[in-house]
Amino acid sequence: MISAPPMSPGALAGLKVIDLTRVLGGPYCTMILGDHGAEVIKVEPPTGDETREWGPPFRDGSASYYLGVNRNKKGLALDLSKPAGRAVLLRLLEDADVLVENFKTGTMEKWGLGYAADLAPKFPGLIHCRVSGFGADGPLGGLPGYDAVVQAMVGLMSINGSRESGATRMGTPVVDLATGLYSTIGIMMALHERARSGLGQYLDMTLHDCGMALLHPQGANYFLNGKRPAAAGNAHPNICPYDKFATATCEIFIAIGNDSQFRRMAALLRRDALATDPRFLTNGMRLQNRPALTEALADAFMEHDGHALSAQMLKAGLPAGPVLGVDEALTAEHTAARYMVADIDGHRTINTPIKMSRTPGGARTQPPHFAEHSHGVLAAHGYSEDEIAALEADGIVISAKLGTSPTG
Repeated sequence: MISAPPMSPGALAGLKVIDLTRVLGGPYCTMILGDHGAEVIKVEPPTGDETREWGPPFRDGSASYYLGVNRNKKGLALDLSKPAGRAVLLRLLEDADVLVENFKTGTMEKWGLGYAADLAPKFPGLIHCRVSGFGADGPLGGLPGYDAVVQAMVGLMSINGSRESGATRMGTPVVDLATGLYSTIGIMMALHERARSGLGQYLDMTLHDCGMALLHPQGANYFLNGKRPAAAGNAHPNICPYDKFATATCEIFIAIGNDSQFRRMAALLRRDALATDPRFLTNGMRLQNRPALTEALADAFMEHDGHALSAQMLKAGLPAGPVLGVDEALTAEHTAARYMVADIDGHRTINTPIKMSRTPGGARTQPPHFAEHSHGVLAAHGYSEDEIAALEADGIVISAKLGTSPTG
């Protein structure tokens, strides 16, 4: 069994993040920060993050959807709809570096927690990252956004799938995940700039903008040729052969990016004539004659064991790999060698892909049970036992026993 390397306090040790987000984009961002040592306090409403109920499967009352993006956080349940709850939040922000929230546009301002008018004057070094569907301005400003709907609206669905299937939602919530990643990058940029200026700033992150930023190469193609990009199945609009093929044992995917690779692949497949065929001499010619080339390659690949051929091609510098199921990918030898699956006291999770030589991070603590750390967080911020009891009695703060859920 391969053991994970020792973990450091993390590159972001000493950074304090208040996480008011729910669902996916925001929690994914704050999980990344927590992976690398930031103290992340996840503030949930009394009803909890709705993804706790997005199952089965469940563990200890929380769904896998929630568990997958909320490790390395402390859990606090707080009613921000009440003035006393907002007062608690302001106490938490006194020494915070970053605030991440994804309330409907205008909610924070309605509560007297808007960045420009309220938070920046009180906390000039605070970085406030807002994740929303469409932002506050423009024809869609203030409207709610959802991953699959935004996939449809920014053109991502139109280039996924095939001519037969029509526009198809991508199987992973790529817009939410990309928004979380872009938000993390933006926060890191703001922190870097703050080291010079001493000032925080407001980050306006939207699913719409982040989803649109993923339109490559289709966006670049359209700007150059004026043609609407179409779904092409597994094939690439600019490169050929770049597609999925059946073999004698499994499906494989090849991504031949230049003429030299194509000639070497033809030799490896014992189809030398393909390399000298005038229809296939260059990538442009191969694109023009894609159907004929695809047919010839389909016959050639069926003569091989896909797993063995993929390994042989990779060792020869030719991009190829077997099409694996999620279960196969998570249990692959290379996955283990790269420490991409972590086990935190029995909780298995996909680990951080960010590998740092001096300050490695990763999965440290299990996702918090609902309101698991409410009492401890308040005590750490100067609240007395009597004050905490009063907040609990008024329903402002919820402290729960391990394993409980917001619905009981």
